[in-house]
Amino acid sequence: MADDVTLEVEGPHGTRAVRISHPERVVYPEPAITKLDLARYILTVSEPFLRANGDRPVSLQRFRDTIDGEQFFSKNPPRGAPDFIRSVTVVYPSARSHPQLVLDEPASAVWAVQMGTLVFHPWPSRAEDSDNPDQLRIDLDPQPGTDFSDAILAAIELRRVLDEAGLEAYVKTSGNRGLHVFAPIRPEREFLDVRHAVIAAARELERRMPEQVTTAWWKEERGEKVFVDFNQANRDRTIAGAYSPRALAHASVSCPITWDELESVKPQDFTVLTVPDRLAEVGDPWSDFGERQATIDTLLDWWQRDLENGLGELPFPPDYPKMPGEPPRVQPSRAKNADA
Repeated sequence: MADDVTLEVEGPHGTRAVRISHPERVVYPEPAITKLDLARYILTVSEPFLRANGDRPVSLQRFRDTIDGEQFFSKNPPRGAPDFIRSVTVVYPSARSHPQLVLDEPASAVWAVQMGTLVFHPWPSRAEDSDNPDQLRIDLDPQPGTDFSDAILAAIELRRVLDEAGLEAYVKTSGNRGLHVFAPIRPEREFLDVRHAVIAAARELERRMPEQVTTAWWKEERGEKVFVDFNQANRDRTIAGAYSPRALAHASVSCPITWDELESVKPQDFTVLTVPDRLAEVGDPWSDFGERQATIDTLLDWWQRDLENGLGELPFPPDYPKMPGEPPRVQPSRAKNADA
């Protein structure tokens, strides 16, 4: 067994020594990527990674061994965390408050890898204003019978929808089969308002692409379409952050891309092994993200218009408390059988 390795990590407060135990442990069996490889990847991409994910409450998806082994989520700082690991108190959907991890510097991201983290799930809000998101996020999830090319078409039209609402859209691969479309927003509305803005955009997209896109929450109603996952906009619901690895066999990365290259890329192009070279060659497409924050007022006007036209609230995640105006959380086929 190899000895522990100590990485000297430069940061805003000087150099920190971060120990990597079991550096030879293979985390991704197929490309033979080790824990040390993963730590070095995070260190290499730390600048754009922290620009996208730092200063936010973050959940760490941790693995005890390989991507095929036991996994769990960490939200609060574990016992024995170094003193440079910060936390902030956030409120969960249950109304319970609890400290949540925050990553502030490269050493904190490398430490997270030392703790077995593969996937980083940041909140869409800043640590000091966690109740008011500064990002609008829309997850385009291809359903069985569709693929990445279908998500591309949906993303292109969604960009037009958001532009009409006064929002500037950015895009990244999910690291799997879909795409994530983000827009920087002013942190002046709480999560439920942002959720309603996302639903309004999703419904507008569905109206324009009824054969390709769906907002149906229940899988049995989605068909072979791209699902616009509006529930990712809820409090304490997160998606993999920009430049975060994913727990998939080929060590894929959720990678920011430009709109110009969207139609020519393949999600498998972006991995722990390839993304550092990509950054060195083309830079970070999200380097200016957040410089031009916009209001979601137009989307909320659309939400109100749809309410007046009979389109109400949509289902919340199953772990959420019952929400005002929410339809029954019963799978449609089961509801029909019960009525029969």
